[in-house]
Amino acid sequence: MSAFLYGVALQWKLDIRNKGVILTYYVVPLVFFLFIGAIFTSINPSAKDTLIQSMTVFGVTMGAILGAPISLVELYDSEIKKSFKVGGIPLWVAAVNNFISAFIHLFIMSLVIFFAASIAFKVKIPESIALYFASLAVFIIACLGVGTMLGLMIKGTSKLTMISQFIFLPSIMLSGIMFPVDMLPKALQNIGKIFPATWGFKMMASPVFDVSFFLPLVLILMVTICISGYRLSKMGIE
Repeated sequence: MSAFLYGVALQWKLDIRNKGVILTYYVVPLVFFLFIGAIFTSINPSAKDTLIQSMTVFGVTMGAILGAPISLVELYDSEIKKSFKVGGIPLWVAAVNNFISAFIHLFIMSLVIFFAASIAFKVKIPESIALYFASLAVFIIACLGVGTMLGLMIKGTSKLTMISQFIFLPSIMLSGIMFPVDMLPKALQNIGKIFPATWGFKMMASPVFDVSFFLPLVLILMVTICISGYRLSKMGIE
């Protein structure tokens, strides 16, 4: 257990030193929050009702889809993978370490948005704080499931960037955080339902627990776990 915790702590420190990861975990989401938050609340005062949720969805989605896979691609495409095999360390350990480290980073970023939004923009605080943070944790886990899958399935950072953007942009535009999804054509509304951002926003904005928002996130997570597990098993025999 101590070795596992050491691995998580080491990955967390490596992430802090990775400029690309820090940009997607903290810098861009928080700058976007301050800039867009000021615009949204000045143009539409009702945006204060869900500003925390919408900006958190943006930040978590960016960190999980654009940031978390970077470390995995860099690790599994390098000689470090061979070192894991030689040392008898299961390849899944690195993926789990990255997952936990990314979760901590994204939760910290979300906390910053939660407290800063109430101070800077005097936004509406979620009615149930416990439900909000429980929903946030589920959402982060589901997003990181997608990010981990991308990091294991894709080889090369340039290809990863292209595919991650292809997932990230629709996630943001079709989730309802920028404008109501009712404004979109029915086909685009249905496409948006395949992304965690849509369900995460609905779940965090809901004043009560709604299993219809929770189950899609669980399904997304289970699918990504299966795909990631299959990929890791293939890596073990390559």
